[in-house]
Amino acid sequence: MSDAPMDEYRELFENAPCGYLTIGPDGRISKVNATLAAWTGFAPDQFIGRRLHQFLNMAGRIYYETHIAPLLRMQGFFSEFALDFETAAGERLPVIANAAERRDGGGDVLFTALVVIKAADRRRYERQLVDSRSELQKGLASERETAELREQFIAVLGHDLRNPLAAISAGARILQRSGTLHGHKELRVLDMINTTVTRMSDLIDNVLDFARGRLGGGITLSRDAGRPLEPVLEQVVDELRTASPQRVIETSFEITDPVDCDRTRIGQLASNLIGNALTHGAPDKPVRVEAKTEGGEFKLRVANAGEPIPAAAMEKLFEPFFRGDIRGSRQGLGLGLHIASQIAQAHGGRIDVTSEPDETRFVFTMPLTST
Repeated sequence: MSDAPMDEYRELFENAPCGYLTIGPDGRISKVNATLAAWTGFAPDQFIGRRLHQFLNMAGRIYYETHIAPLLRMQGFFSEFALDFETAAGERLPVIANAAERRDGGGDVLFTALVVIKAADRRRYERQLVDSRSELQKGLASERETAELREQFIAVLGHDLRNPLAAISAGARILQRSGTLHGHKELRVLDMINTTVTRMSDLIDNVLDFARGRLGGGITLSRDAGRPLEPVLEQVVDELRTASPQRVIETSFEITDPVDCDRTRIGQLASNLIGNALTHGAPDKPVRVEAKTEGGEFKLRVANAGEPIPAAAMEKLFEPFFRGDIRGSRQGLGLGLHIASQIAQAHGGRIDVTSEPDETRFVFTMPLTST
């Protein structure tokens, strides 16, 4: 190819009237055009090596992770989805997005191409909402925070958390067309459906608990010291092993005394801590889970190898929606550790964290009996 056609190609790519970016097989952005960089206010090199969801607002992250990403993995493309980018100035950039995977002859993903077009009508609508909200805030300043949280909560439940159902429906249609569940492709789709359902459940639980806490309900407990806790922890570990079959989870349980706790909530806490370890731990090293009763206390330890948590991130680790501009997170909404800390506090306990070069450890400690 001569230089002139190549220059024309570069000009078309960089200055097209729509945004272009490509995502490598590792899920990280490998190329972005000047148009999208100008729209967002980020320099092109600020995109490279980062993940797409890091440039979306919170609602966009929920939508992308629970619906768009699973659908893209199942069928290799998606079309005309509404997303909201967050610009360098912190403003919302509504777009319509289309994407398609490019694969080699062996079926492996080479890259994913994504095209975005500005959604001007939606921007005007949102500007009208902002103007209306500003007028309301003048007379409702004392109730502003509660009202905004309630509106955000209702919006998430009413729209974004229903979107994963579309992924389930798409998977079911694929299975129906195949006519069998014995092939590799069909089993892969079924695994994707099960994983999506699990993530939906976790997201809904965490968002509901967060909303209850912020709107005054708090974490509710149903304590029962008469039922064993160990089977609940074993079930949590089994579910996570099924969801991450390539990972090793080692367990050691010595729960010899009754624990006056909400077994379901402790299971949720354990799931969030172990899920966090699987996400951030070294993939070739096991996650170790220990639980025992000693000295009038119940202790749950979850440890993983991998890079230590930076000191700056430790300060915000249990804050809601903290996902890690400081420490890049790969999935989730940043609510898991926050909800775990709230469950610990509701039980009169605490979660301590230590992070060294060879190991990161979360330790949940609570008294065996409530006071």
